[in-house]
Amino acid sequence: MNFLLSWLVLAVAVWLTAYLLPGVRVKSFGGALVTAAVFGVLNFLLGWLFFTVFAIATLGLAWLLAFITRWIIDAILLSITSKVTEAIEIDGFKWSLIAALVMSVLGTLGQWLLLR
Repeated sequence: MNFLLSWLVLAVAVWLTAYLLPGVRVKSFGGALVTAAVFGVLNFLLGWLFFTVFAIATLGLAWLLAFITRWIIDAILLSITSKVTEAIEIDGFKWSLIAALVMSVLGTLGQWLLLR
């Protein structure tokens, strides 16, 4: 049940992000669900690998600046998600960075509201 709620919170965050940012478009709430699923799978499969590569490439600095590193990795994964699926369109990496930040904030707020 927790998995489904987390997926729904991420889908709502994607949908609201697309509503708020002109450089991000989602076709429908169903598209937000698909985007959240693809993003979640990519994050599960590649997120740890990217974080490890960043940590090695920056000689451990990525561990000290984990929030910034995670933000950049989420933006990269969001860009990959937009290439893999037609459910979301992003106008460039700048919009991916902004969208990753907004999605992170909205997702955190959504999780906090659910746990409350």
